[in-house]
Amino acid sequence: MKQDIHPEYRKVVFLDSSSDFKFLSGSTKSSDETIEWEDGNTYPVIRVEISSDTHPFYTGKQKADKVGGRVDRFKKKYNL
Repeated sequence: MKQDIHPEYRKVVFLDSSSDFKFLSGSTKSSDETIEWEDGNTYPVIRVEISSDTHPFYTGKQKADKVGGRVDRFKKKYNL
């Protein structure tokens, strides 16, 4: 492999802005903001808008599409 062409892979803390949910993971993204993690080490923080803590699919608040297919909509429209 070529040297010095790959981004630096490091541990970072992802912080969900809407719920303050945090998790430690590896990433090539960097940040100037840091936070002290539970293990006593300091890691860069990447702020995210949606995580598994607030995503509708994982929280069970996802709205299912109750509308039927084309045939059902046609029958409903023309009272068949």
